Amino acid sequence: MSAAPAPRSDVLLLFLTRAVRLFAYGSVSVILALYLAEVGLSDGQIGLLLTMTLLGDTVISLGITTTADRVGRKRMLVVGAGLMVLGGVVFALSGSFVPLLLAATVGVISPSGNEVGPFLAIEQAALAETVSAEDRTRVLAWYHLAGAFATAAGALAAGALVQLLEAQGVLPLHSMRVVLFAYAGVGALLAVQFLWLSPAAEAATAGPATDLAPSRPGLLGLHRSRGVVLGLSGLFALDSFGGGFVLQSIVAYWFHIRFGADPVTLGGIFFAANLLAGASALVAARIARRVGLLNTMVFTHAPSNLLLILVPLMPTLPLAVAVLLLRFAISQMDVPARLSYTAAVVSSDERSAAAGITGVARTTGAALSPVLAGLLLSNPALTSGPFIVAGTLKLIYDGLLYRLFRGVTPPEEAAPH
Repeated sequence: MSAAPAPRSDVLLLFLTRAVRLFAYGSVSVILALYLAEVGLSDGQIGLLLTMTLLGDTVISLGITTTADRVGRKRMLVVGAGLMVLGGVVFALSGSFVPLLLAATVGVISPSGNEVGPFLAIEQAALAETVSAEDRTRVLAWYHLAGAFATAAGALAAGALVQLLEAQGVLPLHSMRVVLFAYAGVGALLAVQFLWLSPAAEAATAGPATDLAPSRPGLLGLHRSRGVVLGLSGLFALDSFGGGFVLQSIVAYWFHIRFGADPVTLGGIFFAANLLAGASALVAARIARRVGLLNTMVFTHAPSNLLLILVPLMPTLPLAVAVLLLRFAISQMDVPARLSYTAAVVSSDERSAAAGITGVARTTGAALSPVLAGLLLSNPALTSGPFIVAGTLKLIYDGLLYRLFRGVTPPEEAAPH
């Protein structure tokens, strides 16, 4: 029995919640590592906190995405928004390592500017179910674009707000706390927005309740596509492990310690970077129609990883920023292709589970590396390490993905034209 399609208002609302959420993530990612340094934490402690933030988000995401069918999608989305509020408030109020560590583990807060928590899996599955295979990549590209532009705006707003407050005599620590309180406020706004989802969104987002019922054998709702999903999950975890070395918070901190970049400069850098990343998503949809989803994932991703390795080799701030922006201009082309490919190569009744499991794999992979990046940054001789390690691991991912999955073709690409 198929799920009823969600009303257009629900689809638009999911785009809006994505934009609001990513605005908050973008704002906090620019100042998070700087804030933790300002309260007196060491580079190693900062790396550990960022790692625990992502590990905690992983556990929360797995728990929510695998129980939402039973207890209600809307209800669990509101719970996730509440955990955003918790993370923002505790980070803003405390400067002690232990409370921050607990908040990083339990709350939902993004050190990367990218999606964390349970939200993406639910929204992605809903969008994949409500559009045709021909339109899926394009819709997901626009969905990614909305998030990327919101992340860019959040980064710019955070830098500008900190500069404005400091110009009024507010101490840097207190100005960054204002950003964290605003992040908590956005979490509260999200909770209200999710309450506006219609009852039809439950079915459309979750798929048929019987899909994940205990009577259907499988691991976390998977059956026919188990091998494909687990294989993709392992590779996505490797990609994200590399990406965890260059979270937006870490890159911002690196620009600060290497070139003395201040929050407003960092906000401008990541505003431009995320605009470019978002625009590239639309290009990816056109490329995918010509060369296929897997080829788009691999052959747009590999050059961006070579550019990532070059960033720390640049001798001046303008050159380093130029290479970083060039990298961002192509680095996110694989994202809508990846989301669309994952939805295409699994059964319809496995999409929610596949989105949740691959999302958890990505978050888990990214969670393991910030603590290592912190150790590299703490050694003056190894400050370039995060970029080089990240680029190398991501190139390995590209090669393995192409080798192992070039024979797994989405149905719409295998069908005769």
